[in-house]
Amino acid sequence: MANRIFLLALITMIGSIALACNIPVFRYALERWRPDPCEILVFHQQDLSVSEMQLLETVLPARVEGSLIKRNIERANSLGEVKFVNTVKSSGDVRALWEQVKGDSAINLPYVLVRGDVGPLQQFPLWRGELTEFKQSGVFQSPARKELCRRLIAGDAVIWLLITGKDQQATQRARQQLANELPRLSKQVNLPEGIGLPGSELYSEVPLLVQFSQLEIDHDDEQESFLVNLFSSIRPLETSRGEPLIVPVFGRGRALEVIPASTLNAQLMTDLTLFLSGACSCQVKDQNPGFDLLIDHDWNQELFATGEEPPPATSIKQGRGSGQTTAPQLLDIPPGR
Repeated sequence: MANRIFLLALITMIGSIALACNIPVFRYALERWRPDPCEILVFHQQDLSVSEMQLLETVLPARVEGSLIKRNIERANSLGEVKFVNTVKSSGDVRALWEQVKGDSAINLPYVLVRGDVGPLQQFPLWRGELTEFKQSGVFQSPARKELCRRLIAGDAVIWLLITGKDQQATQRARQQLANELPRLSKQVNLPEGIGLPGSELYSEVPLLVQFSQLEIDHDDEQESFLVNLFSSIRPLETSRGEPLIVPVFGRGRALEVIPASTLNAQLMTDLTLFLSGACSCQVKDQNPGFDLLIDHDWNQELFATGEEPPPATSIKQGRGSGQTTAPQLLDIPPGR
């Protein structure tokens, strides 16, 4: 990724009051933004054996679709899709991708690459490794992600993840800064007026709270290696220096940014919190900053009553254009990525 860090907050300017939405961004994202599905590529030369297919099926969550594994999941509930790529017969972009993946190293097949969107339409390798390593990868779930889901469903507006760094003093400063600022922000932030009026309806029974919490992940925690490696790959320079990383998470497990501790300050936390707590004037998901963490969680089942249709969701993978005119505003974060 580029070694600059800007948080681009594209805020839609509504031309008609009838189109106005006074739901806070964090709540709009929870109820209406479906997480973007990932892509699981399985590279092979020969057809997978029965035991290899069984191993793959035991690792893949039930909501992952794919023709060879004979799953056809409703798009609105799909976590992703598995695709099989024959490294001998492949050509074009897929062939180029395989050459890039293997590089000059010797790779044992079958080999798995999981990739997803990090930033608008920017595919990013989330995990890669041999099929035998896939079972222990923790790609789709971990204790921290389960806790994120629990808190978001309980009503936490934003959860600030702290990934500890090798620099213990920097980690303690970041830990203390979060502990000091989050209670202040909870008291300072006011939700938009008009929530519940036409155009600003709520669809679930989740409490609407101005509540922020912090959740810590140790950088050496093997159960959280997927998240730690993902965030570290987004911030490689800072990670190599031993810096802790801070990730505000909202909605259905959407990370707003990966912020090095050296750039975190009270003003930045205030700006990001006000953005996430403000009226959701841009309702199109891919015109907002952030990326979805890969989490195997049935959000619709948690949020909406049995048999009730959830509201229409808009995602990078879905329709664009809502008839609104966008006027971008830049929300700067000090230099980094």
